Amino acid sequence: MRKAGDLDRRGVGDIWTLTAEEFEAAPRWKRLAYRIIRNPIFVVTFGTLIMFVISYRFFHKLDRRRERQSVIITNIALAAIIAVAAVTIGIETYLLIQIPIVVFSGAAGLWLFYVQHQFEGTYWERHEEWDPMKAALEGSSFYKLPKVLQWFTGNIGFHHIHHVQQRIPNYNLERCYRDVPVLQQVKPLTLLSSLKSARLHLWDEGRRMLRGYRVPST
Repeated sequence: MRKAGDLDRRGVGDIWTLTAEEFEAAPRWKRLAYRIIRNPIFVVTFGTLIMFVISYRFFHKLDRRRERQSVIITNIALAAIIAVAAVTIGIETYLLIQIPIVVFSGAAGLWLFYVQHQFEGTYWERHEEWDPMKAALEGSSFYKLPKVLQWFTGNIGFHHIHHVQQRIPNYNLERCYRDVPVLQQVKPLTLLSSLKSARLHLWDEGRRMLRGYRVPST
């Protein structure tokens, strides 16, 4: 399967997703692991640790030279910051400051990444049938946040526009939304409606929808 925005099968905020058929055919250990990884509590706790603290410290084989250099330079800078903090304020104090920041901001960030693609009515398609524009407009959510959260998140809710054209700076995303009528046709995802994403785990190819583990009644 290929999902919106997933150009190399490991997009930012991406999460392991199986079709209903793949899940049913999987061995018991794999189904258990899948249920754990897709659990919302795991996503915003251990998922935060895995993604932001561990995963981003390594580059991937598909990364270009510039991206590899960025990871290396960032790791060196982080090591230097930790070393200076250990000498000045002590490693315990440093961790007491950093751990809550990583936990709470990471959980919020990972939830935002999650609902940008894992939502009711999203677009998924096989590689050969994948349409980039449909994927951007239908497979990337318009997360309509309250103004204060919209400001704090740098307009990240206009994610469908970001996938249409990644070069648009975040401070112009709302203006672009107002000026281009086709972008306004995307159904908004609200804070309340986004909670449904927590129970959507499998892609049902027959029904063309994300669903829970139980087969929905017809």
